[in-house]
This record gives sequence, C-alpha cells and structure tokens, in this order.
Amino acid sequence: MKIGFIGLGIMGAPMALHLVNDGHELFVNTFGKLPESIAATTATNCANAEEVTRQADIVFIMVPDTPDVESVLFGANGIAAGLQAGGARKIVVDMSSISPIATKAFAAKINALGADYIDAPVSGGEVGAKAASLTIMCGGDEAVFETVRPLLEKMGKNITLVGGNGDGQTTKVANQIIVALNIAAVGEALLFASKAGADPAKVRQALMGGFASSRILEVHGERMIKRTFNPGFRIKLHQKDLGLALQGARELGVALPQTAGAAQLMQVCAANGMGELDHSALVRALELMANHEVAKA
Repeated sequence: MKIGFIGLGIMGAPMALHLVNDGHELFVNTFGKLPESIAATTATNCANAEEVTRQADIVFIMVPDTPDVESVLFGANGIAAGLQAGGARKIVVDMSSISPIATKAFAAKINALGADYIDAPVSGGEVGAKAASLTIMCGGDEAVFETVRPLLEKMGKNITLVGGNGDGQTTKVANQIIVALNIAAVGEALLFASKAGADPAKVRQALMGGFASSRILEVHGERMIKRTFNPGFRIKLHQKDLGLALQGARELGVALPQTAGAAQLMQVCAANGMGELDHSALVRALELMANHEVAKA
C-alpha cells in the first residue's frame, strides 16, 4: 500500500519503520531532520503534508499536541489541501494524543472533504514503539477501522475500536490518568522506603511479588532507583495529557482530585527544568519536597 506518515519523533520514527519494513511504499514528512533510521530505507521524504497526502492512500499523523495536529490537517500545505485534489477516498489516522473534543471537530471536517478519519492514540512509549507492542485505542467507523487494522497490527498488539471518533482519544486520556497516578504512587512508596532507611531496590523486588506489583513498579520503579530518566515519554507531554483530562473534567462537571495532584507534581518538575525528562522523573518533585533522594541501587 501507499502509506503516508507525518511526524517522525521518538515514537513516530520506529512506528513508520515497521510499515516500510513490511514492504509498504512510504511517504514521510517531519518537523525536524529526517531520522537516519528512515533515511536509510526506501521511504520518500516529502516537502509537506499536502505532498504526502497526494501520494498516499492512508496517512498517519504522530505529532505532539492538538495545535500540531490542526496545523498538519488544515494549515498551509496541509492534509486538507491534498484531499481537495480529488481522487480515490483516503483515510487519515491520527495516532497523536490530543483533545477528544477537537478530534470530533477535525474528523467532521475531514469527512466533509470526502475522506475517512480514525483517531488511534497509543500507549507503550518508545519501548513499545520499537517493539511494535503498542496499545492502540481507536475511534471511528468500524469498516474504516478494519481497513487500517492490518497496518496498526504492524505497530501494536492490543488494538481496540472503542467507539466513534473521539472515543479513542478519550480512552487515551483515561490511560494517562491511570499511568500518572501509578507513577506518583510508586514514587511515594520508594521515597518513603528510602527515607525510612530501607534499600528501595530490595523493597521494589519484594513488592513485585505481591498485590502492589505493576508494570509501572517494574519499569519506572527501576528508573527511579537507577536514576535513568532519559525520555521514553517526556514529562511535558504527560503534563499536556493531564491538562486534557482536567479540561474535560471541567466541561463534564467531574472532579479528578488525584489527577490534579499528579499534574501539580509534573508542574514542579517542569518548573525546575525537568520537562524533557522521562515521566518517571515525577519522583523528583516528591524528592524536592522531602529533601531526600531515592537511593541508587
């Protein structure tokens, strides 16, 4: 198939690589320099999103935030301009994590231009992107979803059509709430153990065999202990996702007090120059308040 992929960052590059390695003809565009991993393939580097769309049958988007998606879709030389050229009905698949409300509006505009739209945000971070083991949460028409499913299966393992357009993004927001609160819980537990004089590495090992065991404790707990905060998923991006959760909560009349607390911890990190670190570095906010650092293993 002729596939377009826009946004080749930490997540997008390995995701696109899976598609080109599967034998598809790939047309790409990204904000910065073309990653070497993609440049070394048969992928065609296009000047803009419009050019990508003119060439491809299905166009994937993987960019940081709602305004970025809007720009890619409807900005100068954007996807909409490529769709207006006519021809066979195309499919736009947005795998970014953005506002569910904006997603519904974007989908309606793309539909009006004679194309289909699927929102398909992902969870699993850089590790999942490289391993093609991402969880992919989809919103859109079932027939369109089934058309793109074989491509999604090259990038992820747990792929679910949740409902209509916007429901995939709603699911991703829910995912980010759960992940953030788990990171905060693991950070507090390990900080408490370390401050009390216990070896946090051994505490983590013991907890991995009990009811407190979790993927967050396994992966991010180890990051906290070993101080490996190089980004798999940046604090500033998770902070953006929690902002979407709190914005949605206001609109729905729902209180999310624990989510608000986690968002504040991430704000402490961002205010102290740690927005580019992995979201496991949320523990640094707790450490600053306790004047104590979780000990290295």
